Amino acid sequence: MQQADGKIALVAGATRGAGRAIAIKLGETGATVYVTGRTTRKHTSPMKRKETIEETAELVTKAGGKGVPLQIDHTYEGQVQALVEEIQQNEGRLDIAVNDVWGGDPLTDWMAAVGDHNLRNGLQLLQQAVTSHIITTHYAVPLLRKSNQALLIEITDGTDYSYRGNFYYSLAKISNIHMASAAAHDLRKDRITACAVTPGFLRSEAMLDLFGVTEDNWQDGVKQDPHFIASETPFYLGEAIKHLSLDPNFQRFSGKVLSTWELSDIYNFNDADGRRPHWGNYYNEHLT
Repeated sequence: MQQADGKIALVAGATRGAGRAIAIKLGETGATVYVTGRTTRKHTSPMKRKETIEETAELVTKAGGKGVPLQIDHTYEGQVQALVEEIQQNEGRLDIAVNDVWGGDPLTDWMAAVGDHNLRNGLQLLQQAVTSHIITTHYAVPLLRKSNQALLIEITDGTDYSYRGNFYYSLAKISNIHMASAAAHDLRKDRITACAVTPGFLRSEAMLDLFGVTEDNWQDGVKQDPHFIASETPFYLGEAIKHLSLDPNFQRFSGKVLSTWELSDIYNFNDADGRRPHWGNYYNEHLT
């Protein structure tokens, strides 16, 4: 694996889960990674989780990079503008920007149809999962233009426009996909490659807690959901982003929707536990 040669990255929404794993894996390449989120050691976000951006930054540095934690709520334009100005002042450019802000779990009512779902919660979900990405992209693009070959990544769920079990959740994740496609068209002359990347069934910290298991005994979660057997750690997605960022020809993926299982086949890597889950095949065999 080659090194990132001092690449500068921003992982927006890196407190836990996929964002944390992506930041750590970029750190393994020697990159400087700005990790943002709402939860710090002094402040807990409405997600009410214990993970913090300081912990993520320390893990990035431990992995071989330089982690820089900044408390940012990406739904606030002024905070994002100040973030990008700080990166500009410190680094002079941005090579990789990852939009992973979510925070929609407590806002999603999976049992409620569109006319019955709490409207305020639904709109707040879209504010966090879509508007925040737009704001971040808006301010990041001028700095991405200063890179010789920049990468703009939307983290989504799924590879197509099909329904995802909830009106607002579907709208958010499908929007992330189209944002990558539209950005790719807009930025094709700027040496900026935009794409979307999805994990499969993500075995995040929150999902492990939900099933009452740990990473050591995660397979016990199959008793509650048989499809959990095909789940993957957040580091599978992190490994995918790491390999993508180091690919000298990653521009060939501009405008595409990529997946952990597809990229694992392309770049020949495994998950942190040594497995190579393929959610695409599993879904086709068991859920269609």
